[in-house]
Amino acid sequence: KQVFLLVLLLAMARHGLFSQESERSLRIEKKDAAIQLDGLLDEEVWKNLENADHFHQYFPFDTSQAVGQTMVKMWFDDTNIYLGAILTDTLEGDYVSESLRRDFRGLVDGFTFVMDPFQDGQNGVFFGLNPYNVQREGLIFNGGVVLEDFDRSWDNIWYSATHRGEDFWSLEMVIPFKSLRFAGEARTWGVNFYRIDSKYNERSSWTRIPRQFQLYSLAYTSNLIWEESPGSPGSNITVIPFLAGGQSKNHLEGTDEEGFLSAGGDVKIAVTPSLNLDLTFNPDFSQVEVDVQQTNIDRFELFFPERRQFFLENADLFANFGFDNSRPFFSRRIGVAIDSATGQNVENRITAGARLSGKVDENWRVGAMHMQTETNEQLNINGSFFTVGAVQRKVGARSNIAAMFVEQQAKGGAPVNAFRPQDGSYNRMLALEYNLASFDGKWQGKSFYHHTFDQGERGNNFAHGTTISYNTLRFFASWTHQMVGDGFRANVGFVPRTDFNRVNPVLGVFIYPNSKLINRHQINLSNNWLWNDTWGITDYNFALNYTADLQNTGQFNFSILSNYVKLFAPFNPTGNPDQLFMPGDDFVQTGFLASFQTDRRKALSARTQIISGGFFNGNLRQLGGSLDYRYQQYATVALSYQINRIQLTEGFDGRTFFLIGPRFDITFNDKLFWTTFIQYNNQFDNLNINSRVQWRFRPVSDFFLVYTDNYFPDSFRVKNRALIAKFTYWLNL
Repeated sequence: KQVFLLVLLLAMARHGLFSQESERSLRIEKKDAAIQLDGLLDEEVWKNLENADHFHQYFPFDTSQAVGQTMVKMWFDDTNIYLGAILTDTLEGDYVSESLRRDFRGLVDGFTFVMDPFQDGQNGVFFGLNPYNVQREGLIFNGGVVLEDFDRSWDNIWYSATHRGEDFWSLEMVIPFKSLRFAGEARTWGVNFYRIDSKYNERSSWTRIPRQFQLYSLAYTSNLIWEESPGSPGSNITVIPFLAGGQSKNHLEGTDEEGFLSAGGDVKIAVTPSLNLDLTFNPDFSQVEVDVQQTNIDRFELFFPERRQFFLENADLFANFGFDNSRPFFSRRIGVAIDSATGQNVENRITAGARLSGKVDENWRVGAMHMQTETNEQLNINGSFFTVGAVQRKVGARSNIAAMFVEQQAKGGAPVNAFRPQDGSYNRMLALEYNLASFDGKWQGKSFYHHTFDQGERGNNFAHGTTISYNTLRFFASWTHQMVGDGFRANVGFVPRTDFNRVNPVLGVFIYPNSKLINRHQINLSNNWLWNDTWGITDYNFALNYTADLQNTGQFNFSILSNYVKLFAPFNPTGNPDQLFMPGDDFVQTGFLASFQTDRRKALSARTQIISGGFFNGNLRQLGGSLDYRYQQYATVALSYQINRIQLTEGFDGRTFFLIGPRFDITFNDKLFWTTFIQYNNQFDNLNINSRVQWRFRPVSDFFLVYTDNYFPDSFRVKNRALIAKFTYWLNL
């Protein structure tokens, strides 16, 4: 069965059934000129260039021309790409801008330039501006299928300016070739431009994108045709040194106040225009924002995304193997651990590391990584060497075959996992995958086999899965099956559960009414079954879901849920160790979920979710969401909350968990930012305060001042406290 599905996926990628021609092309000319970077396209060089215009509407409809039209022009010289755009706007009122902080998000006014330099339909880069010249840039993975494929964490140096006129706003971008990865001899790149306009309540793009796909989908790009090859950008070395210092004290341990001063940095070397070598020495990630905490009333570990800059470029080469519930490699296993006193992720220091990643040629991508971490006796973590290698071969238009090897070797022959010393001093994993992406984006899928090796004596040390989905304007269907053996140990992965078989079919329909209120109805039916040889069926999840996407960008959702759970280990969702449900206990849980999101363009918006129904031998009432206020465009105040009220019966005590997290984000200007994040989590009996001042004194170079505090909420007794200052400088050689 698995072999048949794999052959079917390969055949589907090869057939012309999935091919489509790019709708448009834009010729980019080489010029010898200079411009004043002011957002006005008034220099002679902008005249007589080809235009990218006649933008298509994407929302609220995808069958007409955009109401607010946009015109784009491009040219280049030996060192830079130049882009200019004029965005018409005849309506009165202010533009929507969350803040002046780089890397804006959400449905705010803005223009985004999407590039696929290798035209592989899988990996791209984007650069964006809002009307107040706030920049964003990032990477697109996996062809841009879901929200997580659009990563704004990547930073680089480029230059821009905007101008707000009477019935338009305009922009100029200058993007150095040194900031890009591309094949120097290529004469055609994939390209698209899209615009979000809050006044017209419209989203539009140059290449038409069917509304069931993302605006940044790389399945829908047109051709950027170079007058001559852009060639090699020449020497491309970036040095990013840092100097950090501060004071910290662990009040729980009663240790003395400790001061520290450290230095280190990163080096980025372009081995070729498309292959990059990253080196890091004594890295410090104290400037990375604190994780958003989550209440865990489930039996398994929760997932927190990677935020550290060193691991981000070409991260999909390593991170996209497997499924969300069985990732054979998870970079946060390197240099991050859990502090059991606070529930916070804390640093396990990395001493040094190297990472080579990128394109070898049109068809091959490679990645290799080696990292070293220190021993941390306080957190019971042994220092280790981590080695990762990955290779990917393009197949068909947008599909690929990939393989990966991962090894963790503990220092000094110590066990790699102090809680499982029988596994020995090393853990290795070998992965092979096929990833399907049709040219038109309608078919997506993957099939994989993973195998782990260590010094423990056991079998069933494998994981396998296959998924395939079909997505059209009015219909969605997917099939997933998965097997994870009880001996599968991917220490450097994210595998919260082993020893299960799973099937998960999903069917969905989309209905587009002629309505001023509702833009789209979605109805989905999902069945998810899990079982193993020991316990039989352990989980069954049924969901009938209805979603209404509103014309004003709001959303309403209602779901009927029916779940079955059979325990195979002692557990209590309240965390009470003296009252445990036992292996073999089973429960049928039915209930509903309802959520509502208000108009996100408004200064005040809200999101609310309610879950109510059976939960083990009792019931669960959950209220969660956020309340957000934007003071255009200098401050954002957000209050996130989640309340879980668990009521159990038959001698089991209930409990109520509170997780409340106000966040204050102030942008004094486009260089000075202050963010304060407060999180109260009674599951860990912890109150966390994280306050960060950032001064961006030059492009991608910053000074950070970070204050972190953890308290017992009832008495405000301090657990630990730290004040850290960090200086980073980005230097292109």
